[in-house]
Amino acid sequence: MDAFGAAVNGVSYTEVADVFQPEDPFAGPLRSIAPWNFKVLAAWMFLITALSLSENFLVMLITYKFKQLRQPLNYIIVNLSLADFLVSLVGGSISVVTNFHGYFFLGTWACVLEGFAVTFFGIVALWSLAILAFERFFVICRPLGNIRLRGKHATLGLLFVWTFSFIWTIPPVLGWSSYTVSKIGTTCEPNWYSGDPYDHTYIITFFITCFVMPLGVIIVCYGKLLRKLRKVSNTHGRLGNARKPERQVSRMVVVMIVAFMVAWTPYAIFSITVTAHPTIYLEPRLAAVPAFFAKTAAVYNPVIYVFMNKQFRKCLILLFSCSDSTTVEVNQTTERGGMTGESNTGEMSAIAARIPIARSTPQKSDKQQSDCSSYAQLPIPENKVCPM
Repeated sequence: MDAFGAAVNGVSYTEVADVFQPEDPFAGPLRSIAPWNFKVLAAWMFLITALSLSENFLVMLITYKFKQLRQPLNYIIVNLSLADFLVSLVGGSISVVTNFHGYFFLGTWACVLEGFAVTFFGIVALWSLAILAFERFFVICRPLGNIRLRGKHATLGLLFVWTFSFIWTIPPVLGWSSYTVSKIGTTCEPNWYSGDPYDHTYIITFFITCFVMPLGVIIVCYGKLLRKLRKVSNTHGRLGNARKPERQVSRMVVVMIVAFMVAWTPYAIFSITVTAHPTIYLEPRLAAVPAFFAKTAAVYNPVIYVFMNKQFRKCLILLFSCSDSTTVEVNQTTERGGMTGESNTGEMSAIAARIPIARSTPQKSDKQQSDCSSYAQLPIPENKVCPM
């Protein structure tokens, strides 16, 4: 148990090992931290968890209530909300309780399971952001010509996210590195502090596959997307229909990349720093900041990716603005002319539909005009409609 205690605390002071012996993280709170610090962390995590669970449950509820939101481009948004919901349900709830007690009193196996679950769902959410960037690039830039994003493509994206995330978060459970208690002693995470080169190979691989790669996908896809919009804007600016999409998407891209970097960069830098220098001394409260800060992403992800989405926002307003007496089946809204399941792929498709295609002929067919007009608005009648 002494050896495990040293590993989970991550304070293997090689030069002063005989002078200082680390505490058992499962026996009680760290004596170097005043109890009120844990109470503050418990209150903070309670607030974050409550907000995250409420917001992400609301996203899933709106998608369930309004059938027209269940479109391919929205699959990954709902998947992001589901992952954030599970992160808060498992990691957030446990963190509130353990911080209230001041230490991880649930034991070794609970620590491994909590560390795996939080890391797994967190990486699912992180890669969901990357797939969302790729799908938006696919819809607007149309790299495959007339091939549109369909349900099977979106489903393959979801399958990739969950499978890829599982592949790179299960190894510590099976023996390649491990999940251990953090320095503050109330949460569990991958063992950044191990001095074993074998464990270092996992941390480096994990860093590349679960931070560098998704960040690269986000930057490349949004970069190409902006380049496409700028090119179209310069070519067809005289038509007055390309500048607005460029400005909209530019603001969206800046907000999304900044949010991603703010949430995950401190934690990534912390993990690599500790892995490169496992004997480095970090004050436990300071070492806990990146992990707790990353968990706040589950709160602002729904705001950025869902509630700033005009389509979801309209449905949210309808959900709370109608009485039971006005409830009708939402299926009625899909009977309007031109409102097909294929054409309504969301707000991003609305931007794509307003982008002129250079090779298209000036005269559009009736079907094309119907499709483009159907992108421009949410398929809900003007009178207020509430879902069943």
